[in-house]
Amino acid sequence: MQRPPDAAPTREVYTVSRLNREARLLLEAGLPALWIEGELSNFARPSSGHWYFTLKDADAQVRCAMFRNANNRVRATPRDGMHVLLRARVSLYEARGEYQLIAEHLEEAGEGALRRRFEELKARLAAEGLFDAALKRPLPRLPRRIGVVTSPTGAAIRDILHVLARRFPAIPVLIYPVAVQGAGAAAEIAAALRLASARRDADVLILARGGGSLEDLWSFNEEVVARAIRAASLPVVSGVGHEVDFTIADFAADVRAPTPTAAAELVVPDRAEWLRALGAGRERLARAFRRLGARARERLAWLMRRLELTHPRTRLLARAQRLDELEARLGRALRRELATAAARLAAAARTLNAVSPLATLERGYAIVTGPDGRVVRAASDVAPGDEVLARTAGGAFAATVTRIDRA
Repeated sequence: MQRPPDAAPTREVYTVSRLNREARLLLEAGLPALWIEGELSNFARPSSGHWYFTLKDADAQVRCAMFRNANNRVRATPRDGMHVLLRARVSLYEARGEYQLIAEHLEEAGEGALRRRFEELKARLAAEGLFDAALKRPLPRLPRRIGVVTSPTGAAIRDILHVLARRFPAIPVLIYPVAVQGAGAAAEIAAALRLASARRDADVLILARGGGSLEDLWSFNEEVVARAIRAASLPVVSGVGHEVDFTIADFAADVRAPTPTAAAELVVPDRAEWLRALGAGRERLARAFRRLGARARERLAWLMRRLELTHPRTRLLARAQRLDELEARLGRALRRELATAAARLAAAARTLNAVSPLATLERGYAIVTGPDGRVVRAASDVAPGDEVLARTAGGAFAATVTRIDRA
C-alpha cells in the first residue's frame, strides 16, 4: 500500500560529533588491541609530554598517539625512520574525524620479536619451577679455584681478572673460553657449563659477558643455557651485560650480579677485610692464651703448695721437728727427774750419813771384826792373841789382842 503523498518520511539526523563518537566506539569495540609494525615518521613531542607520530609502510600510513603515562615506560628513544613495533588500540580522533592508533607499548621492531620470545621462555621456565629460590645454591665462602665461562678476549674477562687479583690474588682462576655472541654461542656456553660441572676443577662458576643490545645478549636467553645452569653441580653466578640488562641466565643462576665486575666481587672475599679480621682474631687468640697461661700458672702454684703440704718430705720434716720437740721435752723431763732424784738422793745421803757407821768412823771410831769375821761388839767376843781387823774412816788395819780389860 502506498504512503499518502502528504506524509513526510521520518529522518534520524546525526551531528558530526555523534557520528565521530559512534564511529570511535565501533572501532574500539570491533578491533582488539593488536601488534603492528612499521616505520615511524613525523614524530612530535609537545610540552604535554604526549607523543604524536605516523606509522607507515610502503603502501599506507596511520596517525598514532602515545600518551605520557604510556611513553614514560619506553626504553628506546623514538626518531624518524625508526622501524618500530607497537601494541595499540584502534580509535578515532573525534575532533578531526581522523582514524588513529592509541599506542600502549613501543619498541624497535627487531628487539620486539626477541622481547616476546624472552617473555614467553621466561614464563614457561618459571612455570616449570626452574627459577625457584629453593633451588639456589649458596656460594662458597672461600673457593679454592674460580671458573669463568666467557670470551677469552672480551672486556669482561679483563675486568673479572683485575677484580679477583685485587681482592684475593691467592685464588687461582680457570677460564672456559666460549663465544658469547652469534650462531652457536649458546651451545658453546652450555657445553662449557657441562664440562666445568663434570670436571669440578672449581668451586664456583662465573658466567659473564659485557653489555650490548638484547640481540647481542641473546645467547644468554636460550633455553639450553638456562637448563645447563640449573643442571650444573657447581653454584653459578651470572654477570651478563649492564645493571639494567636481565637475561634468562640471570633468573636460572644461583646468584645474579649486575655486571661482570660485580660477579667477581661476589665470589671472593675482600683480602683487606680478611687481614683485618685475621689480625683481630690473632689478638683475641693471644689474649685468650695469656688468660689461659695466667690461670694455668695460678693452678700450678696452688698445686705446688698443695704438693708441698702433702709431700712425704714435708711430712718427714714435720715428724722430725716433732721428734726434736719430743726429744727436747724428754731431755727437759729427764733433767727435771734427775734433778728431783738428785735432790732426793742428796737428802737420803744426808740422812744416811747421819746414821752411817762411816760418819761414826769419821769421828774417830773404828769397826772391829774378830777372827770369825763378826763385828766385835763386846770385849768378851775376843781373847788375847786373837787377830782382829779394825776399819777406820781412812782405811783398816790388823791387830792382835794382847789384853782384855772388862768394864
